Amino acid sequence: MPLAERIRPSTLDELLGQDHLVGKGGILRTAIEKGKIPSMIFWGSPGTGKTTIANIIAHTLQVPFFQLSAISAGVKDVREVIEQAKGRPGSVLFIDEIHRFNKGQQDALLGAVEKGIITLIGATTENPSFEVNSALLSRCQVYVLKPLEEKDLVKLLQTAIEKDEYLNKKKIELKETAALINISGGDGRKLLNLLEIVADASDNKNIVVTDKYVMDVAQRRIALYDKSGEQHYDIISAFIKSIRGSDPNAAIYWLARMIEGGEDVKFIARRLVILASEDIGNANPTALVMANASFDAVNKIGYPEANIILSQCVTYLAASPKSNAAVVAIGEALSAVKKYGDLPVPLHIRNAPTKLMKKMGYGENYEYSHSYNNNFSPQEYLPKEISGTKFYEPGKNSREEELRKFLKNLWKDKYNY
Repeated sequence: MPLAERIRPSTLDELLGQDHLVGKGGILRTAIEKGKIPSMIFWGSPGTGKTTIANIIAHTLQVPFFQLSAISAGVKDVREVIEQAKGRPGSVLFIDEIHRFNKGQQDALLGAVEKGIITLIGATTENPSFEVNSALLSRCQVYVLKPLEEKDLVKLLQTAIEKDEYLNKKKIELKETAALINISGGDGRKLLNLLEIVADASDNKNIVVTDKYVMDVAQRRIALYDKSGEQHYDIISAFIKSIRGSDPNAAIYWLARMIEGGEDVKFIARRLVILASEDIGNANPTALVMANASFDAVNKIGYPEANIILSQCVTYLAASPKSNAAVVAIGEALSAVKKYGDLPVPLHIRNAPTKLMKKMGYGENYEYSHSYNNNFSPQEYLPKEISGTKFYEPGKNSREEELRKFLKNLWKDKYNY
């Protein structure tokens, strides 16, 4: 049994991290202590405790507990669990990677959740708003699990060394932890797997864990360490950064690695849609059209032909000019909203559907842009408290330079374009 399984916490007090949910007064701890939990979906990166919390709930409430993996289970498996649960009140069904269930598989859960035959706990690394159908999602509470902090990861290592029977046979001194934490990327399960590899790498009973030692072991054993897909997030990171860096050759290589590793075609296509806005944006607006069309196409076609569509999209995005101006603009605007709060909408651009609102000045003196030269009126559109604040700064590329000239001509007296 892997180290992560051997020392898996069985109570909330043993759990590290997720204090916002299971700490003192946390919403999930309160529900568990009251003995009544809703159907829920845990959304968070790998190794943050999704499966552990599900097991703790079942252990604490002492209810019948069923577990399925969406990778291998089908509608038949779901229905079998539901049948078994009918005679066992309070049954909990935990579905790992629920985002991999298709609509039909998710629909099979609906009636049982609605009638209370089962309490569903789903775990996903993907945004449930996109991956869980709305009918099922509306019947579940969504809890976001945060990445473990460094102090939690260090404590996890110390706990493993102290409590695990196998590691206790060796005298392990945890002198440095940076390499362990960096290689694992904040994934608790991956961290423990790496610690076990480091312990196995030496026949000595006395092991001093240093960053250099960890790196040496990792370089020798990384293939074994990542055999079950642990490189998932490292490779997607390399993939995205290669496209952002305008290197279609590297991007295609990492795409091939993901395809060969059996990566979900929708996972890849969705990342391309995000990247098209995040890293290209208005430098080449067609990038988003291309990425969105690719997402639709690969959903219809699937592997292996989807490889060609992904290849076309990836090379196009990698070879496109880049701009993160849209990302910066929304970030600045969100900061302004947090700083200034809910500023009032200027009266002249408010909606005035009733006579009373018109009487109060709503919509009064609004200048309809199309009635003016160049379809433009230089009236105020921002709240007066932040008048003249420029959030969007066009990127330095040919397409956005055109936008800059256009905006500069319109707003030369107000914004510094």
